[in-house]
Amino acid sequence: MAKQHRQIRRMTGISDRSLQRIFAILVAALCGIAQPLGAEDLEPTTLAAFDRYAALAERQIDAQPASGEGFLWIDRLPVDRRVAAENQLRVGQVVIERPNAEAPASTNKPVTIPGGMIHDWIGTVFIPGATLTETLSLEEDYDHHQEYFHPDVLRSKILRHDGNDFTIEMRLYKKKVITTVLDTEHQVHYQIVDRTQAWSRSRATRIEEVDHAGEANEKLEPVGHDHGFLWRMNTYWRFEQKDGGTYVECRSISLTRAIPTGLGWLIGPYLTTLPRESLTFTLTATRSAVLERLAAHTSQ
Repeated sequence: MAKQHRQIRRMTGISDRSLQRIFAILVAALCGIAQPLGAEDLEPTTLAAFDRYAALAERQIDAQPASGEGFLWIDRLPVDRRVAAENQLRVGQVVIERPNAEAPASTNKPVTIPGGMIHDWIGTVFIPGATLTETLSLEEDYDHHQEYFHPDVLRSKILRHDGNDFTIEMRLYKKKVITTVLDTEHQVHYQIVDRTQAWSRSRATRIEEVDHAGEANEKLEPVGHDHGFLWRMNTYWRFEQKDGGTYVECRSISLTRAIPTGLGWLIGPYLTTLPRESLTFTLTATRSAVLERLAAHTSQ
């Protein structure tokens, strides 16, 4: 092995330390080690800190429409940033950053709390030609979200539906060196403001990590005593029909474990980059699914 290391080092110029990391990742993948962590407990102090953060965010979200500064987040950006964002949206891109300017999006640094990390991102996408009604129709079609949001959503089902309120369950999937499968339940409320504006709010009320998903020995880890890849997730949506289409905005606030000592090089990227990537995927998939529906309807 040492001889092989020397040969690879001469050919690539990669340092011994970098080689060790590369080989560690390869060995983990080849051996099927999806989660190289022991179980972590969600401590009451961690949960309390997340609840305080989420409550403050919700007060800010609730106060924004009354401020008269615009219904959407991009409406409240400085002029130069708003123009740049609108240009991105017009070509089908997702505009995403942290709601708090103290932590620039490029840093990917979450909010650290005792025993955990809070990941707070807000993103927007524009769906040309779509009405508010057409967009909400897809959003509320939870029985088919596994089709619209595959592979992130493996299955989805409405458990209860009463007017503007939904209780849904989802099996979520993520793979980025580490593979994670989660069974989740969510309470979702929609509010129609008028014929061009609406909002919704979703809270995960149950998150269970699935061990050996899809295998004969599949089992659920105890809630709050697992690998800590997702302990809480709240999403806050706004929809506005204007400019020849519908804007879809989502703010996602989630809670994960802290990065364990000595595993930051492997676990850190998973914990810190995945929340942003997941939100980007969700908004991109929403846009694509609505446009596909519109195209299918037009062709009929």
